[in-house]
Amino acid sequence: MKFKLKIDNFSLKDTLLCGQCFRFNAIDSNCFFVFAGSNSSIIKQEGDILIFEQSTCQLDFWRNYFDIDTNYTKLLDDFQGDKILEKARSICGGIRILRQDPWETLISFIISANNNIPRIQSIINRLCSNFGRKIKNGFSFPTAQELEFCTEDDLSILKAGFRSRYIIDAIKKVNSREINLDEFYKMNTTNAKENLMQICGVGNKVSDCILLFAYHKMDSFPVDVWMKKTLNEYYPNGVSKQILTCPGLAQQLLFYSKRNKYI
Repeated sequence: MKFKLKIDNFSLKDTLLCGQCFRFNAIDSNCFFVFAGSNSSIIKQEGDILIFEQSTCQLDFWRNYFDIDTNYTKLLDDFQGDKILEKARSICGGIRILRQDPWETLISFIISANNNIPRIQSIINRLCSNFGRKIKNGFSFPTAQELEFCTEDDLSILKAGFRSRYIIDAIKKVNSREINLDEFYKMNTTNAKENLMQICGVGNKVSDCILLFAYHKMDSFPVDVWMKKTLNEYYPNGVSKQILTCPGLAQQLLFYSKRNKYI
């Protein structure tokens, strides 16, 4: 399928490269092959137009995935008065907070622990190609049910190291319903975080990433090495009131700007 979509205040490149997701391949600076769950599409940005080609699903899926219908202009306007955030907005204000599948996000960010993006992508690609289903132009992200009988030995092909043990724990807890990922949509962020952290390998930062990038809990504020540097340098006495209006979006602007030396 092929379709076009007009969208203001959006950067496909920045949204994909800011560390929220890992299943994409750059064709050029404004065109990417994007996978999400069992769906895929070639997506190109020309100005304020997104062009979807070879999409395996309807436009509604991508509207939700890229959070098209949220008013980001209003969210960004609330950052006025914080000079660091204003500078970050001027450079990468086209970032959207994705609405990803919770299971895929859980496993992806377990894999992300103490890891770099190229290696994270390689491990996830091996997970999909070895355990996912063949779909158009690639492989699906394997479900918890499809991974139910995997052992650590089975996952050795991923070359994920200690993370394989965490993946196995997540598989067991999700399949047994000890952890019900659907329930987190209904929980407040604090309770959802406490429950997520029952899974081995899910600590403060990983749980915040899952809650922000899968459940769209915009009060989540993941803190990694880059954010620690940012907070120490610009907010030694605590975050600004502007950040508190939408911590999740503010975090992504600050994180991406600091990592790319924009601020």
